[in-house]
Amino acid sequence: MKAFVVDKYKKKGALRLASLPEPELQDNDVLVRVQATAVNLLDSKLRDGEFKLILPYRPPFVLGHDVAGTVVRAGPRVRRLKVGDEVYARPRDHRVGTFAEFIAIDEADLALKPNNLSMAEAASIPLVGLTAWQALVEVGKVKPGQKVFIQAGSGGVGTFAIQLAKHLGAMVATTTSAGNAELAKSLGADVIVDYKSQDFEKVLSGYDLVLNSQDPKTLEKSLAVLKPGGRLISISGPPDPAFARELGLNLFLKLVLRLLSRGVRKKAKRLGIGYSFLFMRAEGRQLNEITRLIEQGAIRPVVDKVFPFEKTGDALAYVETGRAKGKVVITVAD
Repeated sequence: MKAFVVDKYKKKGALRLASLPEPELQDNDVLVRVQATAVNLLDSKLRDGEFKLILPYRPPFVLGHDVAGTVVRAGPRVRRLKVGDEVYARPRDHRVGTFAEFIAIDEADLALKPNNLSMAEAASIPLVGLTAWQALVEVGKVKPGQKVFIQAGSGGVGTFAIQLAKHLGAMVATTTSAGNAELAKSLGADVIVDYKSQDFEKVLSGYDLVLNSQDPKTLEKSLAVLKPGGRLISISGPPDPAFARELGLNLFLKLVLRLLSRGVRKKAKRLGIGYSFLFMRAEGRQLNEITRLIEQGAIRPVVDKVFPFEKTGDALAYVETGRAKGKVVITVAD
């Protein structure tokens, strides 16, 4: 099969198109023919080696964290899925690699593709959908009437999270440029802050939850918009001790992560605010819930551009510009 390979950790390193053997199936796996995948900044960070302490992929490896496609083979312990099923997923860490023609995925990570989406649309959903679900439903436990601030409302996570927060009954604020304000409004944002001309920490106050996806300076400013008892959830760091325990990291790495997040945790505690770092995980059951919302029309995909498979490198470069509205998708096969 053909796949795009990272030969070594390298800043802005090129991907190489390679011929690889078809993946071997474990007992609980299905082999999926990849029909579409999507690009995330996580792919760039992995290629650049930013997460090699906690996700030590050994080059050469295949990038790609979103997939939509068709089951072509099933392992002996697979019970829920069968050959011919149209599925989508964010494969679990250490088993990613959707920039390829085929991928073996644990059945537990997969869900049936929403029947009202194309393969390209479905491929745009898993990583950002699960990130938003785990932040707002699982960790944040958002309730009707609460005030939620979602940063970068025109980005991949933002476009999904706004819709999910509105479905959960929250009042939603977001940051975006004036040019993307109509998009954010159409997704359900109640308050739109133009980050180029306004300081969100001066405009917003009394919020129950902030979903932070930006830099450390923005993270610190986010504390100011939360009320006592509120929660700050960051998907861009710094990692906290709970994350280190969850990953079962060694004592040294636990200490490193504790020190990295010490400042924001201390400030949050002083203000009576909870701080959590979220590194989303693969979860087929949650994807099934997301499928239901999509089929009901509560959430729609937002796709900026679609690239052919041979232009995967260009798709990654476009995502790195930070200009994408929603997701950037790659079609691999019909």
